[in-house]
Amino acid sequence: MRDYVIFTDSACDIPVETLEEWGVGYRSLTYIFDGDPRQYSNYELPCPEFYERVRRGGVAHTSAVNADAFREGFEEILKAGKDILYIGFSTGLSATCNAANIAARELREQYPEADIRCVDTRGASAGFGLLLYMAVEKKKAGATLAENEQYILDNRFHLCHWFTVEDLVYLKRGGRISAATAFVGNMLSFKPVMHMDDPGHLINMFKVRGRKASLSALADKYGELALDKENGTIFISHGDCREDAEKLGDMLHERYGATVDKIVYVGPVIGAHTGPGVIALFFLGEHR
Repeated sequence: MRDYVIFTDSACDIPVETLEEWGVGYRSLTYIFDGDPRQYSNYELPCPEFYERVRRGGVAHTSAVNADAFREGFEEILKAGKDILYIGFSTGLSATCNAANIAARELREQYPEADIRCVDTRGASAGFGLLLYMAVEKKKAGATLAENEQYILDNRFHLCHWFTVEDLVYLKRGGRISAATAFVGNMLSFKPVMHMDDPGHLINMFKVRGRKASLSALADKYGELALDKENGTIFISHGDCREDAEKLGDMLHERYGATVDKIVYVGPVIGAHTGPGVIALFFLGEHR
């Protein structure tokens, strides 16, 4: 049986050095700032530098990974005689996974002996990063490519994505809320609590007043939905506000005895749409 490589894209928000440690290949989404012709890969600018530029008024516009980039990355693996399990960014938010599928279809014709499978996680940021971690651990345990693919499909709609933002203007730019709602919400310090639904879209669930209440609401959702409150795997991602991410981790520990396994930055490509101050909580639950 041929060996296989797990492949992903940078919207998983797992740092490059961690992906390399896991043996995971990747291709990067990109972005540009208004007035700046340079195109940046998701990992190119240090995250604090990206968020500082956004705080100063920089507006970033993002682009999916294209099929040519995936074709190049996949073919290196196929030439080495290995198969591919691509685990990717939600099609509800990006064309990236569709581009991977296009590349895979073309390469199957050139390499008929190869097994290339693409899984749409219907997830984003460290939410699909957590699924990626699960796949890496499953491969270490001896799972075949087909078994690992099914494992991710079986778990993707149990991977809970709950998050809140600090400034509503970024949701307004992305068309998630109206300009009037953003203005009034910021004036009154309303914080939306949102999640990702099964089709992989961001859904506004309810709002609370103030940052502390929004973090507490995320912890509440963990208590309501988590399959294993004390020992389940937990990832948190943040938009340059690690102190708040740690506060959320402390809440989870105090309430449920839980331990956060990984805290990472929300990378620039997703951070362009959520802004500085976003906090996102990811865990396996009864449902999303």
